[in-house]
Amino acid sequence: MSAELFHGGRLRAAAQRYATPREQWLDLSTGINPHGWPVPALPAECWQRLPEEGDGLEQAAAAYYGTAQLLAVAGSQAAIQLLPQLRPPCRVALLAPAYAEHARAWRAAGHQVHELASDAIAARLDEFAVVVVLNPNNPSGERFTPAQLCDWQARLAARGGWLVIDEAFIDATPAQSLAPHCGRDGLIVLRSLGKFFGLAGVRVGFLLAWPALLEAARQRLGPWSVSGPSREVARLALADVEWQQRMRAALPRAAARLQQLLRDHGLAPSGGSALFQWLRRDDALLWHEALAQRAILTRPFETPAVRFGLPGSEAEWQRLATALHEINSELTNNRESRPCCAS
Repeated sequence: MSAELFHGGRLRAAAQRYATPREQWLDLSTGINPHGWPVPALPAECWQRLPEEGDGLEQAAAAYYGTAQLLAVAGSQAAIQLLPQLRPPCRVALLAPAYAEHARAWRAAGHQVHELASDAIAARLDEFAVVVVLNPNNPSGERFTPAQLCDWQARLAARGGWLVIDEAFIDATPAQSLAPHCGRDGLIVLRSLGKFFGLAGVRVGFLLAWPALLEAARQRLGPWSVSGPSREVARLALADVEWQQRMRAALPRAAARLQQLLRDHGLAPSGGSALFQWLRRDDALLWHEALAQRAILTRPFETPAVRFGLPGSEAEWQRLATALHEINSELTNNRESRPCCAS
């Protein structure tokens, strides 16, 4: 598998490759909140009965996202794979670099995919029937303003096109979300509880769109697409306003700390979000490998680039700082020990 299609969190594979037990790793590869929402004990009914709507999940999601035009899905990945099947093959513009599953899903469904930088998408918008962006982008952290995205949506919708916005990392800055505008023809927003809430394992996300598209997706997915326990956890997390407010204060501070730590070791980030920092540099894969030798897992890209998620405990912060210092010292010593070229 290429680095572009490598997914974060593959600790078992890393443990095997580097012959280091899984429990000894510090996993910074995922961009998942290390202080995830605390899951309580769940009622036995969640496990014993088939899941059904009317349990309060949709109401909690509507209050959180600012729209009732939504459908619960088994993580936003389910929607990523489904959407390309809901329209005939067409020309699709996809922000690049970006989460690689988007391009793979659209190509697999027979669409013609063009991976473009944001300025190229803006200049060529009228050439495409579908435009897919991530806001903020994963992995670069690039952001789009609501005004820009609303303009794109209107232009695409006027000729039957779609604007698909993956907002997996937007929860720390909800005012930038287009979720409240969903219901407009041609506007599709994907949300997930995996990143901000730190609940990747429950596999709960939401497809936000206009009613006809939601009904088409519902028919394709069939009943019980999200398990009962997952629905209950998601309902409780979405309703926990106090926890959400604490995270929206804490995560930007942690992101600033990570950004400064990297800068202190000569690794100025190229971009980032509240949950990760992204370094695009020629020796990025060297840093990924050197950290992996110390059982610290980051997310590599062939660009070349590397993404760092947030450490959780103070011990993890210190472990990362120590590793960065050691690697910097080794690289400096290696450079100084090289023989000079003869004149």
